[in-house]
Amino acid sequence: MDELQHKLWMERTAQARAKFVASMFRNAMSIILASLPEGLSEEEIKRQLFFRTYGEHLPADFFDR
Repeated sequence: MDELQHKLWMERTAQARAKFVASMFRNAMSIILASLPEGLSEEEIKRQLFFRTYGEHLPADFFDR
């Protein structure tokens, strides 16, 4: 199954693969945003998105830049 999946994936152009992955990422962001409680500040939304996406906290000085 893995071999077939890899073969089918590699038959797509690099552009098609990139478009597919970008679409998956956007969908994941939409799901995360929908799961957040209402009323969060824009900064807290960004912190939560980063943490839930990458599993790490933003640096403490991130918003000082």
